[in-house]
Amino acid sequence: NECWLSDKDRFSYEGLNSAQRLAKPMLKRDGQWREVEWQVALDFVVQELKRIREQHGAQAVGALATPHQTLEELYLLSKLTRGLGSGNVDFRLRQSDFSADGKVAGVPWLGMKVAEVSGLDRVLVVGSTLRKDHPLLAHRLRQATKRATQLNLINPVDDDLLMRVAHKAIVAPAAMPDMLAQVVKAAAAARNAALPEAVRGAVERVTVTEAAQRIADSLASGNNAAIFLGNLAQHHPHATQLHALAQALAEVTGARFGFLGEAANSVGGYIAGALPYAKPAGMNAAQMLAQPRKAYLLLGVEAELDTCDPQQALAAMRGAELVVAMSPYQHRAVDYAQVLLPIAPFTETAGTFINTEGTAQRFNGVVGPLGEARPAWKVLRVLGNLLGIPVFDYYNADEVRRELLGDLDDLSAGLDNRLHMASLDAVAPAHAAGVQRIAEVPIYSADAIARRAPSLQKTRDAAPPAAGMNRVLADKLGIREGDAVRVVQGAGTAIVPAAIDDKLPADCIRLAAARPETAELGAMFGTVTVEPVAVRQKVAV
Repeated sequence: NECWLSDKDRFSYEGLNSAQRLAKPMLKRDGQWREVEWQVALDFVVQELKRIREQHGAQAVGALATPHQTLEELYLLSKLTRGLGSGNVDFRLRQSDFSADGKVAGVPWLGMKVAEVSGLDRVLVVGSTLRKDHPLLAHRLRQATKRATQLNLINPVDDDLLMRVAHKAIVAPAAMPDMLAQVVKAAAAARNAALPEAVRGAVERVTVTEAAQRIADSLASGNNAAIFLGNLAQHHPHATQLHALAQALAEVTGARFGFLGEAANSVGGYIAGALPYAKPAGMNAAQMLAQPRKAYLLLGVEAELDTCDPQQALAAMRGAELVVAMSPYQHRAVDYAQVLLPIAPFTETAGTFINTEGTAQRFNGVVGPLGEARPAWKVLRVLGNLLGIPVFDYYNADEVRRELLGDLDDLSAGLDNRLHMASLDAVAPAHAAGVQRIAEVPIYSADAIARRAPSLQKTRDAAPPAAGMNRVLADKLGIREGDAVRVVQGAGTAIVPAAIDDKLPADCIRLAAARPETAELGAMFGTVTVEPVAVRQKVAV
């Protein structure tokens, strides 16, 4: 990282010693939480998993993990779930479009070494607030734009990136595929290149706007270009369309193409096989929550903050017969889980993260686990042993890693972003009915540790969320800056202050996800209703 450290990297350590740290296993009995010995908690989990499998079948069990868990933990969670006979395992909790499953040649990764980002001369970023989502990659791009690099942006928000942006198209979430298709069409014409067969039917139908033409001309004029899909693009309800169009754009311009990794182990989750399309196949994260399972194994997951649709996730958890929450923290799972198992954060265990460029980064714990917390790989190993799952004896985390990777550390040669799909006949309509929600994840709400770091939580980036809208929409709704507004999505409601932002697209509300204030709402991208509260009042912004 050329010695650079973001504020998040610098101060998130404070969350490691949070007062919410879970130090002993806990079991809910007769509606009351009680601390118990590890053996008691594990025996209960094993008995309940066996009971549910016998009564409802193995597919009644689902396993969800965050992409912040280690490679070893994700691998053993997958192995445990499949050992039970279920293929329901996933770490892509904020993803809403899974239509690319089984069609991606390899693993969504950066598509190049991190160091190569600095040498790009043309860049298009689709769906990212770079400074907040990827501060160190943003720094490299900022240094590059100080020289001759032209940075282009397609995004639903227009925050100051603190770097020169050559051209941008700020559009509603629904319009992002159409705008990217326009850029593909214009770039193909500028390069005198044929449109890729897979997207030809869809791209030929769009009308190129001036904003798209400028972005296309910029990319077409470069000699070392790249197209990157950010977090907003990966969470988008038409993420596969964006993937296909970005791949086509790279083909017609000769650019490279990649994904800006959402978390420490976004690539590692794929390598670990914590996915539902291995054998036996199962449900993805969204399906497991939309079609509730009888039992859930949660690895590091806070369902109300880490999922694409927290409203749906909470309903699924509350309806389950068994929820086992493996976490370093005592959190809202006390409302819906039956077992809390204290696991160590990454600083108290050994493990591996595979970063966005495909490099395996091994580490060891720097302090012992707090109280009776245990490394998650050990907890999963013991559960595997108690459940009688074959080949589940590991002496240390290195044995788990070697079973999966051997001695390989640089995995980039085997990674591949390409999408193999049938013809894309049309892109999503550029205009959607109603008011659209734009719900990015704030930088200090993205993971459990940062959420509990006091210094980070005192910053402006961690302030309570507001419903941002442009003045035209605010006037239409009779809302003024600072008014309390009621945002309704499905069966959930959030009351937040209004904020006027004329850089936002028409008929859009920008309201953050991964926040307690919005945890009862639905999908990160969807239609919402917004109204001033009955009694006009000011809410501090």
